[in-house]
Amino acid sequence: MTDIARLARRAIGVLVLAVACWYLARVVSGEDVVSAVRALLRDPLGVAVALVLYGGAFALRSWAWTRVLDGLGFWQSWAAIHVSLLGNHVLPFRLGEALRVTSVLRRTPLGAGAVVAATVGARSADLLAVLALALLAAPELVDGLAGWWVWPVAAVMAAVMAAAFLWRSRRTPTPPPGPRPPGHGTRRETAGRSAARMALTLACALIAWILESAVVYEVAGLAGVPVSPAEAVAVTAVTIAAQAVAVTPGGIGSYEAAATAALTALGVAPGPAFAVALLTHALKTAYALAVGGVALFTPSPGYFGRFRLPRRLPDRPPAPDVPDDAPVVVFIPVYNEEATIGEVVRRLPAAVAGRRVVTLVIDDGSTDASADRARAAGATVLPQPRNLGLGAAVRRGLREAATLGPAAAIYLDADLEYFPEDLEAVAAPVLSGEADYVIGSRFAGTIERMLPHRRLGNRVLTAWVRWLTRRRDVTDGQSGYRAFSPAAVRAAEVIHDYNYAQVLTLDLLAKGFVYREVPIRYSFRQTGESFVKLGRYLRKVVPAVHRELNT
Repeated sequence: MTDIARLARRAIGVLVLAVACWYLARVVSGEDVVSAVRALLRDPLGVAVALVLYGGAFALRSWAWTRVLDGLGFWQSWAAIHVSLLGNHVLPFRLGEALRVTSVLRRTPLGAGAVVAATVGARSADLLAVLALALLAAPELVDGLAGWWVWPVAAVMAAVMAAAFLWRSRRTPTPPPGPRPPGHGTRRETAGRSAARMALTLACALIAWILESAVVYEVAGLAGVPVSPAEAVAVTAVTIAAQAVAVTPGGIGSYEAAATAALTALGVAPGPAFAVALLTHALKTAYALAVGGVALFTPSPGYFGRFRLPRRLPDRPPAPDVPDDAPVVVFIPVYNEEATIGEVVRRLPAAVAGRRVVTLVIDDGSTDASADRARAAGATVLPQPRNLGLGAAVRRGLREAATLGPAAAIYLDADLEYFPEDLEAVAAPVLSGEADYVIGSRFAGTIERMLPHRRLGNRVLTAWVRWLTRRRDVTDGQSGYRAFSPAAVRAAEVIHDYNYAQVLTLDLLAKGFVYREVPIRYSFRQTGESFVKLGRYLRKVVPAVHRELNT
C-alpha cells in the first residue's frame, strides 16, 4: 500500500470517528451512560451468562468451520476465529479477517488455497445470515436504514459464498481407485457436497447471530430499555451489517452510531439508546481482547509459533553399531586462545574406557599463535576461512567428528575454565549407552571461582532453558563441556553462527535423544576475555531459539 493510500485511509477513519462523536455528543446524556453502567454492575451473573452465550456463538462457528475445512481441529479453528475477532477490535477496515487465515497457515500444515476459500465461504455465510436475520426480525427497520441496496449486497454475498464452497469442494482429494465413497467423484456429487456445506454453515451462522444478540438484550434490559428478543436480534444484525467495512479501529464510533440509530428507529430515546450501544460494544471488546489475547498463544503452536518444546517428543533414535576400535573424538573451537589451547590439548587423556582419544581443534580465524600451539601439542588443526563465530565452529566440529566414526564425540571449550581430565566422566554415559547427549554441569559439580554477575546470568539462562525444554533436570544450560553419541553427533544441527548452547540442546531433545548431566569442575579463566556480552548475546540467541523451536 502506498503512503498516499495509507494516509487517505487514516484520514477517512478519523473523519468518520469525529462525525460520530460529534453526533453522539449532541444527543447523549452522561447520566444515561452512568445509570446503565451501575445497572450492569448490579447483575454480574446476567452479564456473565450473556457473554457465555456470546462465546457460544463463536464455538458454533468454530465447529462449522471444521466441517468445511478438512483437517482443521476445533481448537485451532476456535483460536483462528478469536485472533480474527481480536484484530477486528483493534484494527480498522476489518483487517482482522486476514488474521483468521494467517493463524491457520502458521499453526497447521493446511494449504493456503483451501484456507482462503473456506474463510471466504464462512465469512460470506456470516454476512448473508446477518442480512437475512435483519430482514426477518425487523424488515421495516432494515428498509428505513438501508433501503433497496440490501438486496444487491445479499446477492453478491450469496454468489461469493457459493463460488468459495464450490471451489473448495472441487479440491477435495480424489479418492483411490475402486468403489467411491458416497459424495465423491462426479460434478453432481461435488455440487451436492458444496450445497451441504453451505447449508450447514448458514444454519450455524444464523444460530450464532441469535446467540450474539444476548449481549444487546441483557444490556438493554439492565438499562431499563424495553427491547424484545426479536428486536435485540434485529439491532445486532443491523449493527453488524453496518460494520461490514469498519473504517475505525474496532469500529469505535461507527458501531455506536449504527446501534444507536437502530434502537432509536425502534422507538428508544437517543440517550438510553447510546448507553446500550456503548456498553454492548464495551462488553464485546472486553471479550475480544481477553479471549483473543489467549488465542494468540494457545493451543500450541501459538500464532507467533512455539515458545517451548512440545510435551510429547519422538522416541529415541536407534543407535548405530560401534566398532571396537572406534575413537573418542574431542573437538575444541578456538579463537585467539594461544595462552591456553596447548595446555588444554596436552592435559586430555590419551585414552578413555580403553578407546584412544583423537583431538580436533577448529581454528575460527585466530590472529595469534593458537593454531601453531594446538598443533605442537598433538591436535589436528582444522582452520575456518575466517572468524565465523562459535556456533559455526561447533557445527564444523560436529561434522568433522562424525566423519571419524566415533564411539563418542566431546565438545570442550579452549579457555581452561573446564578440566580436560574430566573427559572420561563426561563421556561415560554415552560410552555405556545410557545417554546420547551429556552436559557437564558446573552447578552440579565444583565451582572454584565464578564472577557474581556470570553466576547470576548462568542461573537465569539455565532457568530459561529448563522452561524451554520442560525438564527439571537441566542445571547448566550454558556449559562448555558436552558429549554426543554417534547418532546424536550425526543428527545435531546448530542453526546460527553466533552460539550453540541453547539451540543445540533444543535440537537434540526435539529429535528424541536421551539427555543426562554429570558433575564437573570449573575454574574461571585466567587469561583472555569471553565473547559473551549480555545485550548482543540476547539479541542473537533469543531469535535463534525461537527459530529452532519452529523449524
